[in-house]
Amino acid sequence: MLKQICKYLKIKSLKAVVCLLIVFGAYSCLGQNYETWDLVSLSKNTVGLELSGSPKVVSSPHGESLSFNGIDDALFLNQMPLKDLETFTVEMIFKPAIDGSFEQRVLHMGEVSGDRMLLEIRALNGHWYFDGFVKSGENKKALVDEALIHELGVWHHVAFVIDKHRLTTYVNGVKELQEAFEFSPIQTGRTSIGVRLNKRSWFKGDVFKIRITPKVLKPKDFMSFGKIN
Repeated sequence: MLKQICKYLKIKSLKAVVCLLIVFGAYSCLGQNYETWDLVSLSKNTVGLELSGSPKVVSSPHGESLSFNGIDDALFLNQMPLKDLETFTVEMIFKPAIDGSFEQRVLHMGEVSGDRMLLEIRALNGHWYFDGFVKSGENKKALVDEALIHELGVWHHVAFVIDKHRLTTYVNGVKELQEAFEFSPIQTGRTSIGVRLNKRSWFKGDVFKIRITPKVLKPKDFMSFGKIN
């Protein structure tokens, strides 16, 4: 196989081909460019972080997680990982509490009321449903269906996939909603976890991990998430 590659590329040395393959493999790995936030580690990094309230470190089947009280606990970051991204997938492993308020914003990236992306939930009668929201220029859309309910008080994985022409939401690896949407990159803003950036709609529950990937992911490529609760 390597000799055929040499012949095709007109390279005389097998060693040169091996080097090229190594470089190409490294470049492919770098192309993944995941931004992964372990919430407990993130909360201990004081650079560019504003801490509201006193989120607690709690144990979970997935590892140490950060617990938000639904009143004044939140993290505010001087980071906006979505800058310049035309396509991305945002994932989160979290456990919404059984006694939180109805409207809760768990993750907010971008501006307060300008271009932005949010992972939200609505909680009612022991269940919750997902709301993935994005605003880009004059376009805005909330992917939400109150009939697609899930149990409160247990761990879940959610994913919001955004590309140039469509939005898609997943809960626990199952596709829920998909709609056409013309998206342009979000260029400015900050990030809040546990509340909206303007400190409204506080989240009550635990968050283990958040990951941002600059490409469309399929469920098989999502963060590992077992059925343990």
